[in-house]
Amino acid sequence: MIEDELRAAFARLEESTPPVGPVRAAVDRAVTSRRRRRRRVRLAGTALAVAAVALVGFTAMAPRPPAPTAAPALPTPVPEPGGALNLLLLGVDQSAGSRRADSVLLVHLPADRSRLYLVSLSRDLLVPVPSHGGTEKLNATFSRAAGSGTDLATGYRATRQAVARLTGVRVDAGAVLTYGGARELTDAVGGVPVCLPAPVRSVHTERRFPAGCQRLDGAAAVDLLRQRYGLRDGGLDRDRNAARYAAGLLRQLREQGTATDPAQLGRLLVRVGSAVTADTGDLSLPALVAASGRAAAAEPVGLAFPVLAEWNGRGYEPDPELTPGFLDALRADRLAQWAAAHPGQVTALR
Repeated sequence: MIEDELRAAFARLEESTPPVGPVRAAVDRAVTSRRRRRRRVRLAGTALAVAAVALVGFTAMAPRPPAPTAAPALPTPVPEPGGALNLLLLGVDQSAGSRRADSVLLVHLPADRSRLYLVSLSRDLLVPVPSHGGTEKLNATFSRAAGSGTDLATGYRATRQAVARLTGVRVDAGAVLTYGGARELTDAVGGVPVCLPAPVRSVHTERRFPAGCQRLDGAAAVDLLRQRYGLRDGGLDRDRNAARYAAGLLRQLREQGTATDPAQLGRLLVRVGSAVTADTGDLSLPALVAASGRAAAAEPVGLAFPVLAEWNGRGYEPDPELTPGFLDALRADRLAQWAAAHPGQVTALR
Protein backbone atom coordinates (compact mmCIF):
# COMPACT_ATOMS: atom_id res chain seq x y z
CA MET A 1 0.00 0.00 0.00
CA ILE A 2 2.76 2.45 1.01
CA GLU A 3 4.81 1.48 -2.05
CA ASP A 4 1.81 2.19 -4.33
CA GLU A 5 1.33 5.63 -2.74
CA LEU A 6 5.04 6.46 -3.16
CA ARG A 7 5.00 5.42 -6.83
CA ALA A 8 1.96 7.63 -7.43
CA ALA A 9 3.62 10.61 -5.66
CA PHE A 10 6.83 10.22 -7.71
CA ALA A 11 4.79 10.02 -10.91
CA ARG A 12 3.02 13.29 -10.09
CA LEU A 13 6.36 15.01 -9.26
CA GLU A 14 7.96 13.70 -12.43
CA GLU A 15 5.16 15.24 -14.52
CA SER A 16 5.76 18.68 -12.92
CA THR A 17 9.58 18.53 -13.19
CA PRO A 18 11.03 20.36 -16.23
CA PRO A 19 13.04 18.28 -18.67
CA VAL A 20 16.72 17.93 -17.70
CA GLY A 21 18.04 18.75 -21.18
CA PRO A 22 16.91 22.39 -21.42
CA VAL A 23 17.96 23.06 -17.80
CA ARG A 24 21.46 21.72 -18.42
CA ALA A 25 21.70 23.74 -21.64
CA ALA A 26 20.75 26.92 -19.76
CA VAL A 27 23.39 26.23 -17.08
CA ASP A 28 26.04 25.67 -19.76
CA ARG A 29 25.11 28.96 -21.46
CA ALA A 30 25.40 30.84 -18.15
CA VAL A 31 28.82 29.34 -17.41
CA THR A 32 30.08 30.16 -20.90
CA SER A 33 28.79 33.74 -20.64
CA ARG A 34 30.47 34.18 -17.26
CA ARG A 35 33.78 32.89 -18.61
CA ARG A 36 33.53 35.31 -21.53
CA ARG A 37 32.86 38.23 -19.17
CA ARG A 38 35.87 37.27 -17.06
CA ARG A 39 38.05 37.06 -20.16
CA ARG A 40 36.84 40.49 -21.36
CA VAL A 41 37.75 41.97 -17.95
CA ARG A 42 41.24 40.45 -18.12
CA LEU A 43 41.78 41.69 -21.65
CA ALA A 44 40.49 45.13 -20.76
CA GLY A 45 43.01 45.25 -17.93
CA THR A 46 45.80 44.38 -20.32
CA ALA A 47 44.60 46.97 -22.82
CA LEU A 48 44.70 49.69 -20.17
CA ALA A 49 48.16 48.62 -19.11
CA VAL A 50 49.34 48.96 -22.69
CA ALA A 51 47.67 52.38 -22.83
CA ALA A 52 49.51 53.35 -19.66
CA VAL A 53 52.73 52.00 -21.13
CA ALA A 54 51.97 54.01 -24.25
CA LEU A 55 51.84 57.16 -22.14
CA VAL A 56 55.36 56.87 -20.81
CA GLY A 57 56.48 53.32 -21.28
CA PHE A 58 55.68 52.17 -17.78
CA THR A 59 54.10 48.98 -16.46
CA ALA A 60 51.12 49.41 -14.17
CA MET A 61 50.13 47.61 -10.97
CA ALA A 62 47.44 44.83 -10.87
CA PRO A 63 47.10 41.04 -11.30
CA ARG A 64 48.85 39.92 -14.47
CA PRO A 65 46.51 38.53 -17.11
CA PRO A 66 47.55 35.55 -19.19
CA ALA A 67 48.92 36.40 -22.61
CA PRO A 68 46.10 36.10 -25.17
CA THR A 69 46.47 33.50 -27.87
CA ALA A 70 44.69 35.60 -30.47
CA ALA A 71 44.12 39.27 -31.16
CA PRO A 72 41.49 40.38 -28.61
CA ALA A 73 38.58 42.63 -29.39
CA LEU A 74 38.66 46.08 -27.83
CA PRO A 75 36.20 46.59 -24.94
CA THR A 76 32.81 48.09 -25.61
CA PRO A 77 33.01 51.91 -25.44
CA VAL A 78 31.88 53.34 -22.12
CA PRO A 79 31.37 56.92 -20.93
CA GLU A 80 34.64 58.66 -20.10
CA PRO A 81 35.25 59.86 -16.54
CA GLY A 82 34.67 63.59 -16.19
CA GLY A 83 37.12 66.16 -14.93
CA ALA A 84 40.91 66.15 -14.96
CA LEU A 85 42.82 62.92 -14.29
CA ASN A 86 46.34 62.31 -12.98
CA LEU A 87 48.38 59.17 -13.66
CA LEU A 88 51.61 58.40 -11.80
CA LEU A 89 54.19 56.58 -13.91
CA LEU A 90 57.48 55.26 -12.52
CA GLY A 91 60.62 53.93 -14.19
CA VAL A 92 62.42 51.50 -11.86
CA ASP A 93 66.04 50.33 -11.94
CA GLN A 94 66.42 46.82 -10.54
CA SER A 95 70.19 46.51 -10.95
CA ALA A 96 72.14 44.88 -8.13
CA GLY A 97 68.88 43.75 -6.55
CA SER A 98 67.88 47.30 -5.59
CA ARG A 99 64.57 49.08 -6.22
CA ARG A 100 65.07 52.69 -7.23
CA ALA A 101 62.45 54.84 -8.92
CA ASP A 102 64.81 56.62 -11.31
CA SER A 103 62.07 58.31 -13.34
CA VAL A 104 58.87 59.79 -11.92
CA LEU A 105 56.25 61.29 -14.26
CA LEU A 106 52.89 62.68 -13.28
CA VAL A 107 50.74 62.57 -16.42
CA HIS A 108 47.97 65.17 -16.25
CA LEU A 109 44.90 64.68 -18.48
CA PRO A 110 42.97 67.98 -18.53
CA ALA A 111 39.21 67.90 -18.37
CA ASP A 112 38.93 68.89 -22.04
CA ARG A 113 41.29 66.00 -23.01
CA SER A 114 43.11 68.41 -25.33
CA ARG A 115 46.55 66.82 -24.74
CA LEU A 116 48.74 65.16 -22.13
CA TYR A 117 51.04 67.05 -19.77
CA LEU A 118 54.11 65.01 -18.78
CA VAL A 119 55.28 66.49 -15.48
CA SER A 120 58.78 65.29 -14.53
CA LEU A 121 59.46 65.05 -10.81
CA SER A 122 63.12 64.65 -9.90
CA ARG A 123 63.88 61.42 -8.09
CA ASP A 124 66.06 63.57 -5.77
CA LEU A 125 63.23 66.00 -4.96
CA LEU A 126 62.92 66.33 -1.18
CA VAL A 127 59.39 65.48 -0.03
CA PRO A 128 57.81 65.57 3.46
CA VAL A 129 57.78 62.43 5.61
CA PRO A 130 54.82 62.72 8.01
CA SER A 131 56.06 59.90 10.27
CA HIS A 132 59.02 61.89 11.57
CA GLY A 133 58.35 65.41 10.33
CA GLY A 134 61.43 65.59 8.12
CA THR A 135 62.08 65.13 4.42
CA GLU A 136 63.56 62.45 2.16
CA LYS A 137 64.26 61.97 -1.53
CA LEU A 138 61.25 61.05 -3.60
CA ASN A 139 62.87 57.85 -4.85
CA ALA A 140 63.56 56.80 -1.25
CA THR A 141 59.82 56.45 -0.68
CA PHE A 142 59.79 53.68 -3.28
CA SER A 143 62.93 51.82 -2.21
CA ARG A 144 62.08 52.04 1.50
CA ALA A 145 58.65 50.48 0.91
CA ALA A 146 59.57 47.97 -1.80
CA GLY A 147 62.92 46.86 -0.39
CA SER A 148 64.52 44.10 -2.43
CA GLY A 149 61.32 42.10 -2.90
CA THR A 150 59.64 41.32 -6.19
CA ASP A 151 56.34 43.10 -5.43
CA LEU A 152 56.52 46.59 -6.94
CA ALA A 153 53.00 47.49 -5.82
CA THR A 154 54.12 48.40 -2.29
CA GLY A 155 56.75 50.81 -3.58
CA TYR A 156 54.25 52.30 -6.03
CA ARG A 157 51.68 52.94 -3.31
CA ALA A 158 54.25 54.67 -1.09
CA THR A 159 55.37 56.93 -3.95
CA ARG A 160 51.76 57.64 -4.94
CA GLN A 161 51.02 58.82 -1.39
CA ALA A 162 54.15 61.01 -1.37
CA VAL A 163 53.23 62.62 -4.71
CA ALA A 164 49.63 63.19 -3.60
CA ARG A 165 50.85 64.90 -0.40
CA LEU A 166 53.34 67.01 -2.35
CA THR A 167 50.99 68.17 -5.11
CA GLY A 168 47.62 68.15 -3.39
CA VAL A 169 46.00 66.32 -6.33
CA ARG A 170 44.42 62.90 -6.42
CA VAL A 171 46.42 60.23 -8.24
CA ASP A 172 43.74 58.33 -10.17
CA ALA A 173 45.83 55.50 -11.61
CA GLY A 174 49.44 54.54 -12.02
CA ALA A 175 52.13 52.43 -13.59
CA VAL A 176 55.64 51.08 -13.08
CA LEU A 177 58.13 49.89 -15.70
CA THR A 178 61.47 48.24 -15.09
CA TYR A 179 64.29 48.80 -17.54
CA GLY A 180 63.85 45.26 -18.83
CA GLY A 181 60.23 46.01 -19.62
CA ALA A 182 61.20 49.22 -21.39
CA ARG A 183 63.64 47.31 -23.60
CA GLU A 184 61.01 44.74 -24.58
CA LEU A 185 58.34 47.34 -25.25
CA THR A 186 60.64 49.51 -27.38
CA ASP A 187 61.59 46.57 -29.58
CA ALA A 188 57.97 45.45 -29.79
CA VAL A 189 56.89 48.74 -31.39
CA GLY A 190 59.81 48.80 -33.82
CA GLY A 191 61.92 51.34 -31.94
CA VAL A 192 61.13 54.74 -30.45
CA PRO A 193 62.10 58.12 -31.96
CA VAL A 194 63.84 60.37 -29.45
CA CYS A 195 64.95 63.97 -30.10
CA LEU A 196 67.93 65.21 -28.06
CA PRO A 197 68.97 68.86 -27.79
CA ALA A 198 72.62 67.93 -27.19
CA PRO A 199 74.81 64.85 -27.74
CA VAL A 200 75.02 62.23 -24.99
CA ARG A 201 77.80 59.72 -24.36
CA SER A 202 76.95 56.67 -22.29
CA VAL A 203 79.17 56.16 -19.26
CA HIS A 204 78.00 52.54 -19.20
CA THR A 205 78.58 51.39 -22.79
CA GLU A 206 80.44 54.29 -24.49
CA ARG A 207 77.52 54.51 -26.90
CA ARG A 208 77.15 57.96 -28.45
CA PHE A 209 73.78 59.58 -29.01
CA PRO A 210 74.02 62.54 -31.41
CA ALA A 211 72.00 65.71 -31.03
CA GLY A 212 68.78 65.65 -33.02
CA CYS A 213 66.11 63.02 -33.67
CA GLN A 214 67.02 59.33 -33.85
CA ARG A 215 65.23 56.00 -33.57
CA LEU A 216 66.36 53.88 -30.63
CA ASP A 217 65.98 50.13 -30.21
CA GLY A 218 65.35 48.63 -26.79
CA ALA A 219 68.96 48.38 -25.66
CA ALA A 220 69.78 51.93 -26.79
CA ALA A 221 66.63 53.36 -25.17
CA VAL A 222 67.46 51.81 -21.81
CA ASP A 223 71.06 52.98 -22.12
CA LEU A 224 69.88 56.56 -22.68
CA LEU A 225 67.30 56.45 -19.88
CA ARG A 226 70.00 55.43 -17.38
CA GLN A 227 72.32 58.35 -18.17
CA ARG A 228 72.87 61.22 -15.74
CA TYR A 229 76.64 61.48 -15.34
CA GLY A 230 78.13 63.80 -17.90
CA LEU A 231 74.84 65.58 -18.56
CA ARG A 232 74.82 69.31 -17.90
CA ASP A 233 72.03 69.13 -15.30
CA GLY A 234 72.66 65.54 -14.21
CA GLY A 235 69.53 63.80 -13.01
CA LEU A 236 67.33 66.69 -14.12
CA ASP A 237 68.45 66.09 -17.71
CA ARG A 238 67.74 62.39 -17.28
CA ASP A 239 64.18 63.31 -16.30
CA ARG A 240 63.86 65.40 -19.46
CA ASN A 241 65.13 62.50 -21.59
CA ALA A 242 62.53 60.22 -19.99
CA ALA A 243 59.84 62.69 -21.09
CA ARG A 244 61.34 62.74 -24.60
CA TYR A 245 61.25 58.94 -24.72
CA ALA A 246 57.61 59.02 -23.55
CA ALA A 247 56.67 61.51 -26.24
CA GLY A 248 58.45 59.43 -28.89
CA LEU A 249 56.66 56.27 -27.80
CA LEU A 250 53.31 58.05 -27.98
CA ARG A 251 54.18 59.33 -31.44
CA GLN A 252 55.18 55.86 -32.62
CA LEU A 253 51.96 54.21 -31.44
CA ARG A 254 49.88 57.04 -32.83
CA GLU A 255 51.50 56.77 -36.26
CA GLN A 256 51.16 52.99 -36.27
CA GLY A 257 47.52 53.20 -35.26
CA THR A 258 48.14 50.56 -32.61
CA ALA A 259 45.85 52.16 -30.03
CA THR A 260 42.82 51.85 -32.31
CA ASP A 261 43.64 48.71 -34.31
CA PRO A 262 42.53 45.52 -32.51
CA ALA A 263 44.86 43.29 -34.55
CA GLN A 264 47.95 45.42 -33.88
CA LEU A 265 47.03 45.81 -30.23
CA GLY A 266 46.59 42.06 -29.94
CA ARG A 267 50.03 41.38 -31.40
CA LEU A 268 51.60 43.88 -29.00
CA LEU A 269 49.80 42.26 -26.07
CA VAL A 270 51.06 38.83 -27.06
CA ARG A 271 54.62 40.13 -26.94
CA VAL A 272 54.59 42.30 -23.81
CA GLY A 273 51.36 41.33 -22.07
CA SER A 274 53.03 38.94 -19.61
CA ALA A 275 54.94 41.88 -18.07
CA VAL A 276 52.02 44.32 -18.01
CA THR A 277 49.84 45.03 -14.97
CA ALA A 278 47.67 48.03 -14.01
CA ASP A 279 46.37 50.01 -11.04
CA THR A 280 43.22 51.79 -12.23
CA GLY A 281 42.05 53.11 -8.88
CA ASP A 282 38.28 53.67 -8.78
CA LEU A 283 37.95 54.10 -12.56
CA SER A 284 36.91 51.49 -15.08
CA LEU A 285 39.55 50.14 -17.41
CA PRO A 286 37.80 50.96 -20.72
CA ALA A 287 37.02 54.50 -19.53
CA LEU A 288 40.68 55.17 -18.75
CA VAL A 289 41.73 53.78 -22.12
CA ALA A 290 39.26 56.09 -23.87
CA ALA A 291 40.28 59.17 -21.88
CA SER A 292 44.03 58.68 -22.28
CA GLY A 293 43.68 57.75 -25.95
CA ARG A 294 41.78 60.93 -26.81
CA ALA A 295 44.26 63.15 -24.95
CA ALA A 296 47.20 61.37 -26.57
CA ALA A 297 45.99 62.30 -30.07
CA ALA A 298 47.75 65.68 -29.75
CA GLU A 299 51.45 66.30 -29.16
CA PRO A 300 52.12 66.18 -25.39
CA VAL A 301 53.68 68.99 -23.37
CA GLY A 302 56.66 68.24 -21.15
CA LEU A 303 56.97 70.18 -17.89
CA ALA A 304 59.46 70.03 -15.03
CA PHE A 305 58.38 70.32 -11.41
CA PRO A 306 60.10 73.56 -10.28
CA VAL A 307 63.17 72.96 -8.11
CA LEU A 308 66.15 75.03 -7.03
CA ALA A 309 69.04 74.15 -9.34
CA GLU A 310 71.53 74.17 -6.44
CA TRP A 311 72.13 70.79 -4.81
CA ASN A 312 71.84 71.24 -1.04
CA GLY A 313 73.82 68.12 -0.16
CA ARG A 314 70.75 65.93 0.33
CA GLY A 315 68.58 66.60 -2.72
CA TYR A 316 66.63 69.27 -4.57
CA GLU A 317 64.37 71.71 -2.76
CA PRO A 318 61.13 72.90 -4.43
CA ASP A 319 61.53 76.36 -5.92
CA PRO A 320 59.81 78.69 -3.40
CA GLU A 321 58.89 81.22 -6.10
CA LEU A 322 57.62 78.94 -8.87
CA THR A 323 56.23 75.93 -7.00
CA PRO A 324 53.13 77.57 -5.43
CA GLY A 325 51.92 78.89 -8.79
CA PHE A 326 52.65 75.58 -10.51
CA LEU A 327 50.70 73.61 -7.90
CA ASP A 328 47.79 76.05 -8.10
CA ALA A 329 47.70 75.56 -11.88
CA LEU A 330 47.87 71.77 -11.56
CA ARG A 331 45.05 71.66 -9.03
CA ALA A 332 42.90 74.09 -11.01
CA ASP A 333 43.54 72.30 -14.33
CA ARG A 334 45.29 75.35 -15.83
CA LEU A 335 48.66 73.89 -16.85
CA ALA A 336 48.30 75.24 -20.40
CA GLN A 337 48.27 78.82 -19.12
CA TRP A 338 51.11 78.17 -16.65
CA ALA A 339 53.29 76.58 -19.34
CA ALA A 340 52.72 79.56 -21.64
CA ALA A 341 53.78 81.93 -18.86
CA HIS A 342 56.85 79.87 -17.86
CA PRO A 343 58.55 78.60 -21.05
CA GLY A 344 61.72 77.87 -19.10
CA GLN A 345 59.93 75.01 -17.33
CA VAL A 346 58.80 73.43 -20.62
CA THR A 347 60.85 70.47 -21.89
CA ALA A 348 61.48 70.50 -25.65
CA LEU A 349 60.25 67.12 -26.84
CA ARG A 350 61.29 67.50 -30.52
